Amino acid sequence: MGRFRQAVSFGTQLYRERLDFAYAGYVRRDQMALLFLRPGRDNPYAIYDRMRRDGTLLPTRRGNWVTTSHRVCDAVLRDRRFGVRPAGSSADDLPPDNLSFLDMNPPDHTRLRRFAQPAFSPKQIAGYGPRIEATVGRLLDQVVAARQFDLMSALASPLPIAVITDLLGVPDSDADEFARHGAVIASALDGIRSLSHAARLHAASQGLAALFDNLFALRRREPADDVVSRVVAAEGDQVKPAEMVPICNLLLIAGFETTVNLIGNAVNALLDHREHWEALCAEPDALAAKAVEETLRFDPPVQRTYRVALERLELEGKQVRKGQYVVTLIGAANRDPEVYPGPDRFDIHRVPTTEHLAFSSGIHYCIGQPLARLEATIALRLLAERMPGLRRAGRPRRRNSNTIRGPIHLPVSAN
Repeated sequence: MGRFRQAVSFGTQLYRERLDFAYAGYVRRDQMALLFLRPGRDNPYAIYDRMRRDGTLLPTRRGNWVTTSHRVCDAVLRDRRFGVRPAGSSADDLPPDNLSFLDMNPPDHTRLRRFAQPAFSPKQIAGYGPRIEATVGRLLDQVVAARQFDLMSALASPLPIAVITDLLGVPDSDADEFARHGAVIASALDGIRSLSHAARLHAASQGLAALFDNLFALRRREPADDVVSRVVAAEGDQVKPAEMVPICNLLLIAGFETTVNLIGNAVNALLDHREHWEALCAEPDALAAKAVEETLRFDPPVQRTYRVALERLELEGKQVRKGQYVVTLIGAANRDPEVYPGPDRFDIHRVPTTEHLAFSSGIHYCIGQPLARLEATIALRLLAERMPGLRRAGRPRRRNSNTIRGPIHLPVSAN
């Protein structure tokens, strides 16, 4: 009976919150609320433009702050007076399944990031180039004769899953199961949408933890040159036992979630701007990496993040109290007209003078970004070389998410 009451209470709170967002967005026309609704999923950039007109730092209806400014986003993400958790909290306050350094302030964040960093060093990642090329080639071989195919299920999804499971040391026989559980957990980045979603998330978390526990046992017996073997070797020294599964969860999910959507958004933008697709096909070696960077600016996979003030401070002439959050709208910052001329124009020949914020900034700058960039660059280069006639074969369908942006289906034809 107690569990039933908890479920009813959770469900009531969840649906009350959804109604609150709907009323605030559709009736009160609150722009921040609209970002969490269908208009924010379909075209957040129009909402960002309306918010931008009202200033660089805006109050939210829930007593926090939000910014569309590249300058302010970058400053907040770099400022040590902000953290990802309120002042006074520590790793011990996190739930057991959420002990990744993504959710930690220094010094715990510093310790775990320093441990994970070598796996994503430029030298280490460069060594994956030939394997990535072979994987892309094999995936394209499977669809080259098809009249049409879904780019997401044929290439954008299986490529990063294959790469990150290889990097972690996941046996081939378990890779599909790891990917299925990881996809469910990643779906909660926007929050839990229903009781059934909560149940699927709980089951996936348990399933993934069991798979990693088995893999830890295997690597204790049979160490290999992979991330999980290094996690096992560092247990009790650099990595606490309770941190082992969460850090591997983070690397697994971050290792494919960003890249899947980066590849999907890149191809989507290129097919929307045919002249740039044709330019890429004419010079794939020269322009593939530039197309990736312009996609990261123009339509980044991660649209927003946040920081919480660890002390009272002034920002843009406003008083930010200790404990207040600042939502940094990365997707808006990357189209800030003060930084990028013609910000709504997709242009793979663009020569930016300021770094985009698609991978965040400061101490939480995305640790896996070299791998995401390499995978997407190789995927676009080989796609342009082998399928220059690539065209849409239907309307793309976007994922039901507002924080993570990308297509869930992208039907194309290569003929």
